[in-house]
Amino acid sequence: MSLLEITGYVGAALIGISLGLIGSGGSILTVPVLVYLIHVEPVLATAYSLFVVGISALVGGINYARKHLVSYKTALVFMVPAFVTVYLTRLWLVPMLPATWLTIGSFALTKDVGILVLFALLMLFASVGMIRNGKSAQTDTTDEAQPRFNFPMILLEGAVVGVLTGLVGAGGGFLIIPALVLLARLPMKMAVGTSLFIIAAKSLIGFLGDIQADQPIDWGFLLVFSAIAASGIFLGGYLSNFINGKKLQKSFGWFVLAMGLFMIVKELFLPGV
Repeated sequence: MSLLEITGYVGAALIGISLGLIGSGGSILTVPVLVYLIHVEPVLATAYSLFVVGISALVGGINYARKHLVSYKTALVFMVPAFVTVYLTRLWLVPMLPATWLTIGSFALTKDVGILVLFALLMLFASVGMIRNGKSAQTDTTDEAQPRFNFPMILLEGAVVGVLTGLVGAGGGFLIIPALVLLARLPMKMAVGTSLFIIAAKSLIGFLGDIQADQPIDWGFLLVFSAIAASGIFLGGYLSNFINGKKLQKSFGWFVLAMGLFMIVKELFLPGV
C-alpha cells in the first residue's frame, strides 16, 4: 500500500470526524480523497461517495435519533423528491452524459474533468456558507420552535439537492440544513439530525442507481473505506464536547475553499500534473 493510499484512508476517518463534529461538510471531501489519493476514476468516485456518505450519515443519524433530535415527518417530505431525482440521475443522466462536454481549440472538457470541476464549484459554494457560519439561519429559531412546513419550497429544494447529489456524489448537508431551518423552522440541532437521515437515505438510493447502471464496484475496498469513515463519526461526536463548533466550521470552510480552488486549477490548467 502506497503512502498516498494510507493518506486516503486517513482522509476517510477525517470525513467521519467532520460529520460527527459539525453535522455536514465531511462528505464534500469524499470525492477529492478518492480521486487524488486513492486514484479512483472520477465517475466511479461519485458512486463510491454516495455509499460512503450514506453509511456514515446513517450512523450519525441513528446517534441523533437516540437523543430525539430527528423530525421524521420533515425528513419524509424532503426525501420523496430527493429519492426520485437522485435515483434517476445516477441511473440515466450520468451514464448519458457525453464523453466530451466542450471543445475550444486544443482544449477539450471531458466528462471526468467536467464532473470534478462541477464538484469543485459546489465546494466553493459550500465553503462560503461554512465561513459565514450560517449566522442568519441560526438566529431565526430556538430549540423550542415547532416545525412549520413550506411544502412547495421543501419539495423543490429536495428535488434540486437530489440532482446535485446524483451528479457529484456529495451529501448536500450544507444545502439541506439551511433549508430545514428556514423552510421547516426546525431548531438547529434537530435540523442536523434530520439532515443526516435525509443524506443517508437519498445517497444510498442513488447508489442503487449505480448498481443497476452496472458500475464496477470494488466491494472490499468500499466497505473498508466506509467503515473507517463511519467510525470517525463517533470520534467526531466525542470531540464536539471539547471543540467550539462555530470556529471549527469556519476553519473547515476555508479548507474546503482552498480544496475547491486547487481542483479547478489542477483540472483546467494543470492536467496530468
